[in-house]
Order: sequence, then C-alpha cells, then structure tokens
Amino acid sequence: MTEFGKDLTVTETPIPGLLVIELPVHGDSRGWFKENWQREKLRALGVPDLGVVQNNISFNDAVGTTRGIHAEPWDKFVSVAHGRIFGAWVDLRAGDSFGTVFTVELDASRAVLVPRGVGNSYQTLEPDTAYTYLVNDHWSPDAAYTFLNLRDETAAIDWPISLDDVEISEKDQAHPRLADVTPFGPRKVLVTGANGQLGQALRTLFAGLDHVEFTDVDELDLTADLSRARPWRQYDTIINAAAYTAVDQAETAEGRVASWRVNVEAVANLARVATAHQLTLVHVSSDYVFDGSREVHTEDESFSPLGVYGQTKAAGDALAATVPRHYVVRTSWVIGEGSNFVRTMASLAERGIDPSVVDDQHGRLTFTSDLAAGIGHLLDTGAPYGTYNLSNDGTVQSWADIAKRVYELTGHDPARVTPVSTADYYATAEGPIAPRPTHSALDLTKVTAAGFVPRDADEALRNYLADTAQ
Repeated sequence: MTEFGKDLTVTETPIPGLLVIELPVHGDSRGWFKENWQREKLRALGVPDLGVVQNNISFNDAVGTTRGIHAEPWDKFVSVAHGRIFGAWVDLRAGDSFGTVFTVELDASRAVLVPRGVGNSYQTLEPDTAYTYLVNDHWSPDAAYTFLNLRDETAAIDWPISLDDVEISEKDQAHPRLADVTPFGPRKVLVTGANGQLGQALRTLFAGLDHVEFTDVDELDLTADLSRARPWRQYDTIINAAAYTAVDQAETAEGRVASWRVNVEAVANLARVATAHQLTLVHVSSDYVFDGSREVHTEDESFSPLGVYGQTKAAGDALAATVPRHYVVRTSWVIGEGSNFVRTMASLAERGIDPSVVDDQHGRLTFTSDLAAGIGHLLDTGAPYGTYNLSNDGTVQSWADIAKRVYELTGHDPARVTPVSTADYYATAEGPIAPRPTHSALDLTKVTAAGFVPRDADEALRNYLADTAQ
C-alpha cells in the first residue's frame, strides 16, 4: 500500500549509481498526488540530472507479470503510477560490481534511478499495475542491449512468485546466464584532432580501449552541425585536440578565417553538443591567450592575446568554459611526434648547422605524453571541472637555452647556438609574423593539487631525445 506523507529521501544501494528515492505522496479520500520527478529537489539530494527525453508506461493486467533482465544504453527513472511491483536489478557493467544484485518493492511512493548498463526487471504484485520510466535517450532499433536470464543461478533472485507460475516472454526465457554475459561497456570517448601531435599521444594513452574513438578533420568536420553526427547519448567525453596552430599564417586573410573556424566555430559546436547531452568536454588551450607580460601565468589570469591565433584560442576557451562539465587544459611549447623544435635542433646539430635562436621568449616545454597523461588523470580522478595549466615542470628557459641543451644532449657543442632577440630573428622574414608572448611559463599549482605531478622538462627532454635516437 502506498505510504503517504514521508519525506523525499535518496538512498544508495550496493550497485554503484543505483539509487532508491522515497517520494512524498499526498492523499485523501479522493485519491493522491505526487511529484514523480522534480529536477531541482532531486539534484539537491545528489541525484544526477537525468536529461529526460522520453516517458514510457507499461501496463500489466495480471499479478505475476515478469519482465527482464534488460540492461539498456541509457539511464532510467523507474516508478509506479498504480499498483505494486517487486523490482530486481543486476549490475551488468564491466568492473568490480559486475553481477551485484539489488531488490526492492516499489509502489507509488518509491522510485529507483537505474544507471545505464544495469539490468532491470520486475514482477507485478497487484493487478492493473502501471509501471513507468523516464529515459534520457530516444529508443533506437540500433541500440545495444545486454541481457541476463531471469532464472540465473548466480544472481539467485528470490522472486516472490515462482517463475514456474508466471508468464514470461520467449525472448526473456532465452537470455544467457551470467557466466555467458559480455559485460556492458562504458560510455564512449571521442578524441578529435587524433592525427596531430597530442592526438597521437592520446592514441597511445588509450590504446586497446574499445570505447575510445579517434577522428580527424577528414572524418568529422567540426565546423559543421554536429547535432546528429554521433549518437551523443552513448558518449561520456569529448577530448578536443584539434586546433589551427599556424600562428604566423593566422595573421593572413585566409589564415584568419581558417583560425576562427577551427579554434572558435568548431569549439562552439562541440560545446553545444556537450551541454545538450551532458558530456564532459576537454578542450586544449594555449599560453598564447596571454600577452606574456607576467613571468608565470595562473588559471584565473584575464585574457590578453596579442595576435589572431591567441585571440581565437581565448574565444575557444570562453566557449568551452560554458559547458557544465568541462576541462580547459592550457599548455605551452608542445613537443611530440612529427616536426617540432626539438627535432629541428637535433637535426641541425647532426648536419653541422649553427643556428640563431631567440633568447627573449621564456617558458617550459610540454611533451605530449605528459600532456595526454595529465588529461587522463583529470578524467580518471574526476577532478573538479574548470581550467588547468598543464606543462612539464622545472626551470623556466628561453628557446636558445633549450636549443643549447639539445646540442649538448646529442653530443654537440652548445656554443654553436647563437642567442638573438625575437626582433632580430624575424628582421628579414617575408610575410606577416605573429607577436609572441615574452613569458609563457604556466603555474602548475592547481594541477599538482589535483594529484598530477608533471615530469621535469629536462628529464623529459633527455628521454625524448634518447627515444628518437633509437
């Protein structure tokens, strides 16, 4: 019988994310009323915002009607409008809780939030039972389900009415036992810009994980409408490693347009999708959002970009920060696979060329393996959302200092590197030259407090050169 007058409360269960919600029901001789789903009150009690897109009702004539066990690729809020059920849930997600069982009776005054991948089933205890559920994705014939047999001996659900005495569909009768169930996988992660320097490092970090997808500009146009580009409710995170990084070319008429499209329009599209579908957006930013007037930049410093590239990155940061679940990861002086400053200096040293290198720009290198690892750490630990500086640690150096160190580590005389000012270096350059920040070093206090300790830049440089020499 429905219990009237109790408080709205939420109770955790042995299945992670499966919550029991006690609902206040108000009634008199005429009937009763309840708020079945009240977003703000439930959020205040720790229930995640479901983002409901569909409401389904299953009417059951007879006592003992039994349905399940079905794990679906969406979250659902299960309640009863009329009657009473015995509900049984089995965690079919990959992980330590796989196979965990929870049961409880539901009437109009009790509901259950069922996470994606948890097997859902019920048995009616009264005639004319109306079983309702809110879901946060539209039903699709292409949706992937995971099933468990109602009679599974491992789950050993203690059904109030023997399964021998109830009506069960042929499909439900044919579902596998727990030992034969392939665990339900996690929501997907999409990495954009997957062929760039950071993208390649992310490929290495996530190697072997089937739920991580990689895409590049040839496969997914981020400047187009992305609303139907993917079944977004099946995703948890987008890592945006795509960027227009030709800082000098961005000062040209064509480059200015391209830079704004990739660094701003594309980010706006990703932010729109992430917000609409409650995804986490990881967006990679740059020291170029600052003018370099401060020797070390903190996360809360106001934007002060000098050139077009920096302006577009600042605009992209502002857009990404509108997403409720976001990490803006600000970095500098990136070194990874392919052409980069360290490889160029090592090649010049080997070929007997004595370069002139600027000595009035100061910062720290960021190796993409460390940048990728830092991003992975923020996601894995569920660090508070927001902006994080992320580079390698250690002594702040000029480009000339780093060039000398590359020459030294590769067995060449560092005196072959001639320090010059930025103005002198570009004095004879043809075409537009973007202004560079004088100081690019990033304060790493916040990311360190989040539990990620960046490697020393010189140690990372030594290892990088050793690896590339093999």
